[in-house]
Amino acid sequence: MKKKLPFRAWYYFRVGYVQYFTFILALANMFTITYYLVITHDPSLKIVFPSFSAYVVISTLIGIPLLVLVGFVHLKRSHAFTSEMDISVESNPYNYKLYPGILRECMAPLYLELLILGRKSLSDEKMTEEEIEKLEILQKKLDFISQGGSLQTLNAKNKTL
Repeated sequence: MKKKLPFRAWYYFRVGYVQYFTFILALANMFTITYYLVITHDPSLKIVFPSFSAYVVISTLIGIPLLVLVGFVHLKRSHAFTSEMDISVESNPYNYKLYPGILRECMAPLYLELLILGRKSLSDEKMTEEEIEKLEILQKKLDFISQGGSLQTLNAKNKTL
């Protein structure tokens, strides 16, 4: 975990910077520049936007629905988003591995046990005590997470699982 900490911190920094700080700064910059460089020098626009605050309010009332529509079209109607997802899927290492957590600790072992049980059932073999114990552990884990629990808390509480 200590080796990953600088990379995780760098990722969190980039997300915070891009998603919040830069967004707010760019929005304030856009409002200020467009108002003071364009609107104050055009008398016809000065009638529509008599003050900076009026410009911000009117632009926000028009801009938010318009940008929501543009975002919807980008996600639902254009090929741009599907191309982005294709690239993301191709570059994600977990597409060919099990994700840590429920898939690795519960579902994959459950599928394996079901496969073993199916094979034994078809060949009329009996289950061993070890196999029965494995199934009971999987049952407890699945029951716990189906009730909203977390595998991390379950593993921390009960090291035997």
